[in-house]
Amino acid sequence: MSPVDTAFIIVCSMLVMLMTPALALFYGGLVRSRNVLSTTMHSFSMLGVVSILWAALGFTLAFGPDSGGLIGDLSALFLHGIGADPLPFAETIPGVLFAAFQCMFAVLTVALVSGSYAERIHFPAMLLFSALWLIFVYCPMAHWVWGKGWLGELGALDFAGGAVVHMSSGAGALAAAHAIGPRMDLNGGGGGHIVPHNLPMTLLGGGLLWFGWFGFNSGSALSAGVLAAHALVTTHLAAAAGILGWILVEWKYTGKPTTLGAASGALAGLVAITPGAGFVEVLPAVLIGFVGGVVCYGAVLLKSRLGYDDALDVVGIHGAGGTWGALATGVFAAAAVNGVDGLAYGNSGQLWIQLISVAATWIFCYTVSRILLYLVDKLVGLRAAPESELTGLDISEHNERAYQI
Repeated sequence: MSPVDTAFIIVCSMLVMLMTPALALFYGGLVRSRNVLSTTMHSFSMLGVVSILWAALGFTLAFGPDSGGLIGDLSALFLHGIGADPLPFAETIPGVLFAAFQCMFAVLTVALVSGSYAERIHFPAMLLFSALWLIFVYCPMAHWVWGKGWLGELGALDFAGGAVVHMSSGAGALAAAHAIGPRMDLNGGGGGHIVPHNLPMTLLGGGLLWFGWFGFNSGSALSAGVLAAHALVTTHLAAAAGILGWILVEWKYTGKPTTLGAASGALAGLVAITPGAGFVEVLPAVLIGFVGGVVCYGAVLLKSRLGYDDALDVVGIHGAGGTWGALATGVFAAAAVNGVDGLAYGNSGQLWIQLISVAATWIFCYTVSRILLYLVDKLVGLRAAPESELTGLDISEHNERAYQI
């Protein structure tokens, strides 16, 4: 047991917790003013729903003793037996702290999905879907990769959540966009062109996400040491490069660089480096972040051509960015950093393992998400009433206004 490591992970847990209200700000600024409270509520309420479910059932499913490489057993229901003693996953900190750190990841991941169905989902449906998604999508994915499940045993590299957090939320978001359908006034119908109502709010949220990401990626080293420091540097430089990649291609494509582009580019760089932050060296991290900005910008443009309404670009940024980052980790992982070489250092097998993890994540998370969305629709109805959607979900779902006129 290390007091230094314990203090470090306590701080990192707090940083990752901060990312959920930061996400609420990021998402809230991107919607119309009539939906800002409902959108922030989607993220903030997950601190309540997911935290309780994680302690009750989620942690044991994700990190309990393995059952067939697929899921954990039920021996740690309500964190039974999880206390001061370390766990095999983190041998220098209390087990209960490891559970708390992982709880913050679960909260954020479920909140990320909500960006796809903003401005049109019925709040009870959002709560039920989020609870089910945690149990049936996130927990199995966390076990497969981090809980001694089959992908981890295969050798898939995911330092801080390229598959578990970003690809899974991207696949869930795509399923939700397909199941719920587009907003009524999208593409000029009814309310006209949809534009963000408060970009300074989004920029503030983006900056806080960047700040929290240091705990997200550095903390995934699970100790205060060289690897954590290395992950902090690769994380920061990838985010910086992501800004440059996004705004350069945006400038070329539209003729103007935008503040939204800068915020989105930083997020794209952060997503892209997440799976490899503790596996790749500094120069490849910069490349991963830069290309991540370009790839995610292109993925966001594709949604109109593919005909789905991912309101806040969860698929384009988290899904595409996480996929690129996972594959790039298979190319640029360096044994000098964390004991594993990728394709660039002569180990072509690692890229194949990463490809398997990408395919398995997308297929599993999308398929199960569609099933859960179907069940939720039958039980409570997914979509808000048309008049509620046009009036705004702040009033119809929560009887509140963000701005008093």
